[in-house]
Amino acid sequence: MATKRTFNVNGVHVELDEPQLQFDDDELLFDDNEEEDDLEGPTMDELTSISAVQFDEDFEGELGMPEPDFSVLTKFGDIPKLGIVDVSGDDSFGRKVICISACRLPSNKSYDHQLLLQYLLHVLDQYVQNDYVLVYFHFGLNGDNKLPLSWLVQAYKCFDRKYKKNLKALYLVHPTNFVKIMYSCMKVVISYKFGKKMIYVQSLDELKEYLNISHINIPEPVLRHDEEVKTNKQRAAAMSRSPSVMAPLPTQEFGASLRHIKENKGTSIPPVVKQIVEYLRSNGAETEHIFRRSANILTVREFQSLVNRGESVNLESYGDVHLAAVLLKAFLRELPEPILTYPLYDSVLALQGLTPADKPAVIRVMLQENLPEDNYILLQYIMVFLHEISRKAEKNHMTPSNLAIVFGPNLIWPKNDQVSLSSLAPINNFTQILIENTPVIFQKS
Repeated sequence: MATKRTFNVNGVHVELDEPQLQFDDDELLFDDNEEEDDLEGPTMDELTSISAVQFDEDFEGELGMPEPDFSVLTKFGDIPKLGIVDVSGDDSFGRKVICISACRLPSNKSYDHQLLLQYLLHVLDQYVQNDYVLVYFHFGLNGDNKLPLSWLVQAYKCFDRKYKKNLKALYLVHPTNFVKIMYSCMKVVISYKFGKKMIYVQSLDELKEYLNISHINIPEPVLRHDEEVKTNKQRAAAMSRSPSVMAPLPTQEFGASLRHIKENKGTSIPPVVKQIVEYLRSNGAETEHIFRRSANILTVREFQSLVNRGESVNLESYGDVHLAAVLLKAFLRELPEPILTYPLYDSVLALQGLTPADKPAVIRVMLQENLPEDNYILLQYIMVFLHEISRKAEKNHMTPSNLAIVFGPNLIWPKNDQVSLSSLAPINNFTQILIENTPVIFQKS
């Protein structure tokens, strides 16, 4: 059952039913008389004030069988020629099929995002008076052509009730984890009813269950990718039958996965992390530049080896708060997968497109919806501790910003383990927001 939640998005206070990710075949058809509770976005008149492009005020004469509009070429430049938006006839229910292909988006540095949005609305305006469906081919979206999250939020707001009422289904073809996470981020503005119309489609064979794809102009890169998806599934199935690598020792904590630790220790908070945090909370919270000092590498390795062999070890006997601080960072960095997980990496970077006021609420939803339970529990435990440390910055000089510089690269990194210089700023900013807003981000729903 949906719950009412109030959000501030770009300065607008809205109360929404929090959407549930439930997609069924029977959700493709909706009662046309059903009242929508979607947000009202900017009107076309408001949108045209963004740029010098002017729209004809009356598209109604073009509905049904639209006459060719040669003025489009002058209104929208080269955008119509790119084939980003394509009308592909009707589906078996007689609904117009409109396709959007990410692989045809040009470099995001070479075209006007607002002009693209206006063109998309121009195309939809010709068909929204009747039932229609959207097909989004996600393959081909990359760092060079992907649209900022702020644009997606703006686009959703522009799709007011006129556009949403007769939209019967939105098929997301070849969705990656990035798509699903972006959807989670936007749940603060997407209504429950609109969310029900979204359908993840993993392959073109699956799309055939909904549409006659022979009538759709599918881009060649998408066709090739679909074949690769099939091949990779076959390989993955074969590899799953191969002998597995040697598992870590039951007592291992440093370098072991959180799942392994929980299975063997019976807790989501690894015992060594709990010992480190409790020791630092009692002995190092007011130490100047805690977490920014080094420790003897041989002592660090010795401590890790003792823990991984399951031997009893006590930080009190070492009497070094900087050793404990280094060990906490080492535990996070040596996880087989970062605590924030690989799939969240691109989403963390994409959050830079949001306003500072919107970020905490979006991050809260993103973590609750996408982090595994054990990762979420441990991250919350560590962030509560770092939030405490930051509140004593007058003595330890570790502000949220300073802590973020230290911990950001230890919370998330890409699969290739190479964090670019351009990625450090968004990662550190994300971590700073976590530390500053811990009580809000980790509050229970």
